[in-house]
Amino acid sequence: MMKVAFYTLGCKVNTYESEAIAELFANHGYEVVHPRDYSDVYIINTCTVTNSGDSKSRKAIRKLIKQNPEAVVAVMGCYSQMDADTVASIDGVDIVIGTSHREQLLDLVEEHIRHRRKIKEVTDMSRYRVFDEIQVTSFQENTRAFLKIEDGCNHFCTYCIIPFARGRVRSRKPESVLEEARKLIAHNYHEIVLTGIHTGGYGQDLEDYSFYDLLNDLSNLEGLKRLRISSIEMNELSEDIIKLMKENDVFAKHLHIPLQSGSNKILKKMNRHYTVQEFKEKLAFIRNEIKGIAITTDVIVGFPTETDEDFLEMKENIKDLAFSELHVFPYSRRSGTKAAQMKDQVHGTIKSIRVNELISLNEELAQNFIEQEKDYVQSVLFETTKGDYTEGHASNYIKIKVPADPTLENQVKNVTITKASYQDTYGKVL
Repeated sequence: MMKVAFYTLGCKVNTYESEAIAELFANHGYEVVHPRDYSDVYIINTCTVTNSGDSKSRKAIRKLIKQNPEAVVAVMGCYSQMDADTVASIDGVDIVIGTSHREQLLDLVEEHIRHRRKIKEVTDMSRYRVFDEIQVTSFQENTRAFLKIEDGCNHFCTYCIIPFARGRVRSRKPESVLEEARKLIAHNYHEIVLTGIHTGGYGQDLEDYSFYDLLNDLSNLEGLKRLRISSIEMNELSEDIIKLMKENDVFAKHLHIPLQSGSNKILKKMNRHYTVQEFKEKLAFIRNEIKGIAITTDVIVGFPTETDEDFLEMKENIKDLAFSELHVFPYSRRSGTKAAQMKDQVHGTIKSIRVNELISLNEELAQNFIEQEKDYVQSVLFETTKGDYTEGHASNYIKIKVPADPTLENQVKNVTITKASYQDTYGKVL
């Protein structure tokens, strides 16, 4: 039996795509093994969100080639999309595709095995308007199931290369999304996480069917216990969507809404289409409608021209917004983006200091949110047992530990929080 191994860098969308291609290979008689193991085929799913992502991708490619120089090595993903010639020039790389036609990878691998010729199939994504249909019915390392509903992005933020690597928004057909969701439920997945490059952009290219319509249809599927949106832009959270989430308990009491900066000046330079005040008003509306909801966010620190005053303004606004958790990233200069060409780039040392300040603020905000939840009953999907504890995530994404009981894994149980801490939160199963 031929063996195939997958090495995935980057985002949850890449993880989903690797799982889908792994399932395709497994269904055709291949044994899927860990990338550290000897394999006949290695597939590297690359990332290009930063220059360091490119470097990590090249390093992973060379490492796996060295592991078995006779293996078929295929490279896909955002880095190979943006720099196919460099990837193809690496000695030992046999197949290069980009961010489209992944469903053809099995055929390309077997074509290479038959003819031993190098293959480079990279499509110009600027004019690509097709959602490539791939499906996952099980995940190797996840209790919750990710479900990709769209690809591409139309926003062109000045720091981001992904719209060039992934192309424009392309929505998956509603019937295909619903079909895969039903299969995942049938395979005993209790939580589905909707994901995409620009998840809230779903439906922009469809006639008479919106993201709200998809959420409504999914939330009514029999057997689904929890539905979560991986990430959504502030201006795509309509009142209709918020009220739908309020009225149906299947929705996780959690939204991840990227802020990126708390300075209006910097938001404009980023080409983000909202102000801090608009963001505050939307969060106030959400919290008024859905009591106890957790709102997490992404923040980029040290964007070009960000002064000490801009940073302090951002810090104060983040305090006011009272997120339950921050994901803090230092700005990383990415070749090919408008931001990379901007003057007044912020020194790395200053970025590090500011990142550390926001990490400290994150601990304070997270602790405040978790303490508010003490003694409340939480719905927890238990995922894994480690040592003395079985742990899982509540609907509001707090990670909760209870005394070890492996029979709880992949079960949804009501839990009362007994000790609320940012570092470790403990509960009791009711």
